[in-house]
Amino acid sequence: MNFNQLLLKKQRRWHFALYWMLALLVGFSALYLMIGEVFIFPFQDLTSLEWQLVAQLRAPRLLSAIVIGASLAVSGATLQVLLGNVLAEPGVLGISGGASVAMVIVLFLFPTLASPEVFMLSAVIGAMVFTLLLVSMAKAMRLSTTRLLLVGVALGILSGAIVTWAFYFSDDLGLRQLVYWLMGSIGGASWYQHTLSLVALPIITWLVLQGKTLDKLMLGETHARQLGVDVERLRWKLILAVSVLVGAAVALGGVISFVGLVVPHLLRLAFGSENRYLLPMSALFGALLLVFADIIARTALISAELPLGVVTTTLGAPIFIWMLLKNHDSR
Repeated sequence: MNFNQLLLKKQRRWHFALYWMLALLVGFSALYLMIGEVFIFPFQDLTSLEWQLVAQLRAPRLLSAIVIGASLAVSGATLQVLLGNVLAEPGVLGISGGASVAMVIVLFLFPTLASPEVFMLSAVIGAMVFTLLLVSMAKAMRLSTTRLLLVGVALGILSGAIVTWAFYFSDDLGLRQLVYWLMGSIGGASWYQHTLSLVALPIITWLVLQGKTLDKLMLGETHARQLGVDVERLRWKLILAVSVLVGAAVALGGVISFVGLVVPHLLRLAFGSENRYLLPMSALFGALLLVFADIIARTALISAELPLGVVTTTLGAPIFIWMLLKNHDSR
């Protein structure tokens, strides 16, 4: 079997996986709309109550899960190329924490301005500040895997401390809103919030289309420049795109960790590291994972609902520990 045949076989494998992932996402989305406290049978006329449940509660929540999952997974895959580190992920590196800190500042200092648009803008600014800090330190100091993770953990602790102070000074309503964001939940999703999705979806599409360029960047900055890539301009575009996506995800559903770590890593293990295929697969798999996790969050308990962030952390933390042990760097 020559090289062209091997390449064609690999492309077919990716395409087959993409089609299956899309089919699974459609299937789980249909299941998502059916199950709940009131089970809605398919292929029958809906009552007014059932229609209201689907249209006003489950559908906007489903869209939130899809947008958040795709945003975090694609952001994680992009950060891993940008930082040259397979353990990079918005939640682990504290970027989501930066977005949450900015939202807390708006909530307490400018409560009259609180709206999805203002929250997203503040979350994007917070995420961008933390992303710039990480990228600058990683490049200037050539941080190892362990040191980069320690910096990210330190930033996460810093953001956690700020939010804890906010807890202390908050009233009952503010406290409930903070708990909602910190634990990660999309239970309050509404169509009004999906002005954020109108911003996130085009950026996800743009990042997915940058796969070939990111493949060049993986060869190293020198080789990427020789292949015609404007590395500095691309880096700033990627930082801005990741910041907007993380900000949108935090504004929609709070801090949801490990999606951006687990999804790209599992796909690399299964199919390889070609970003032109990995990025669209990450978007689909991330959306599928969040839809599946929220089904668990909604149905695991009879009288209550689990926070979505708790479910994703339970799924992702063991994989993260395994990856950290596998990729440890004592230097």
